[in-house]
Amino acid sequence: MSEAGTAASAKAALTPDICVIGAGSAGLSVAAAAAMFGVPVVLVERDRMGGDCLNVGCVPSKALIAAGARAQAIRDCIPFGISAGEPVVNFGQVHAHVHRVIAAIAPNDSVERFTALGVNVIKGEARFVSRSTLMVGDQAIRPRRIVIATGSRPAAPPIPGLDQLPFLTNESVFTPKTLPERLLVLGGGPIGVELAQAMARLGSRVTIIEARDLLSRDDPEAAGIVRRALLREGVILLEQAEVLRAEGIRGGIRLVLAATAANPEGTVEGTHLLVATGRRPNIEGLDLELAGISSDARGVIVDKGLRTANRRVFAIGDCAGGAAGGLQFTHVANYHAGLVVRSALFRLPVKVATPAIPRVTYCDPELASVGLSETEARKASGEIRVLRWPYSENDRAQAERETEGFVKLVTDKKGRILGVTIVGARAGDLILPWCMAVQKKMAVKDMAGLVFPYPTLSEVSKRAAVSFYAPLTAKPGIRRLIGFLRRFG
Repeated sequence: MSEAGTAASAKAALTPDICVIGAGSAGLSVAAAAAMFGVPVVLVERDRMGGDCLNVGCVPSKALIAAGARAQAIRDCIPFGISAGEPVVNFGQVHAHVHRVIAAIAPNDSVERFTALGVNVIKGEARFVSRSTLMVGDQAIRPRRIVIATGSRPAAPPIPGLDQLPFLTNESVFTPKTLPERLLVLGGGPIGVELAQAMARLGSRVTIIEARDLLSRDDPEAAGIVRRALLREGVILLEQAEVLRAEGIRGGIRLVLAATAANPEGTVEGTHLLVATGRRPNIEGLDLELAGISSDARGVIVDKGLRTANRRVFAIGDCAGGAAGGLQFTHVANYHAGLVVRSALFRLPVKVATPAIPRVTYCDPELASVGLSETEARKASGEIRVLRWPYSENDRAQAERETEGFVKLVTDKKGRILGVTIVGARAGDLILPWCMAVQKKMAVKDMAGLVFPYPTLSEVSKRAAVSFYAPLTAKPGIRRLIGFLRRFG
């Protein structure tokens, strides 16, 4: 074939304004926003639209948690004067419920929807061939800007024997149609705790094995509330546990542990093993070095504006490391997407600010926090005040028998809100106004002055804020002032 014929048969390079690699939460948000502004966008996805969150993460896990909550509600209804006995769980139908929820949401993230928005969706695996060019199969793409949004995947710890055994992760735990009889959960962080409690409520005998303390990155007082709830529901907790090796046994898996006072036998056995010990970025195969992009074990190295060393390229969501990475939440991915849209489309300066980003573990009771912890605040601000208000002092909590938990505020000495932790019913919803308070650098007086509807759980936040002023009631000067004013009628 002549050179002219070869050139004619080759695919013409695509030249969009933006090419997004990865159709998870972060990538879809960038692609949709850019398309709505009429910007030419190419979206590349090698697997399923919607990414981890829709298919194997947030959506199915919350559907499973909801099923477990319904089962537990039946067990807990006796104090209300209602008796239904032990719930009968059909795990096959629970499995169907989880996948119906995924199917109901999937059209929002589908190829068809994004094509209708004007996005050119290409199925395949992208790789860099130069600083400005990507290849997907035999299709070249030369965009003005590139956004890497390839997400992350579960990471298994280097435990001898583990790689020789079948184990579940968040990518596979929603596949089985039968309930694990005895489930070992390796990892006591948010994912491990959420799934362990849900499975226990559905009838599985669950053991959590954690190398440190349960929910070790959260406020210890709040984590203690969750710990007691799990123990009360029959979950076995092995904390500060060192796993020496993993072995296959007849009908299941055995973990050999360093013997401790809590587990002198040094072994734990189960029919199934769920590994929930962390995640790693999906960046292999991108050939980042050909684009002049640096990376490490945490992901693509970016600055506070989410730019890589190659100024044409951004990285967002779970795969972003460096100065702006580290928080692997869907809401963080969407936040990153919004910043990149402002930067790439409008050339506005942007900077990731993490203090006001909430963190929620969807166990029961829920655990939510924003801003600085008590320990962090003491290191950063020196003199602080810690305010607490218990759920048990809230009328709605009493009516619903949801009295376990508290709101904990950390302020500076003048009352500026530095951080908040809530553990209790619907903590993930109650944390929202505190996110604004931390972001806007508000003081407790701003929250104390709000009128909250009665009776709602939200009042627990107001009571915590008002408690800042409790010491004033005992000040002699204040009492003398009131006494003086009383003379005037």
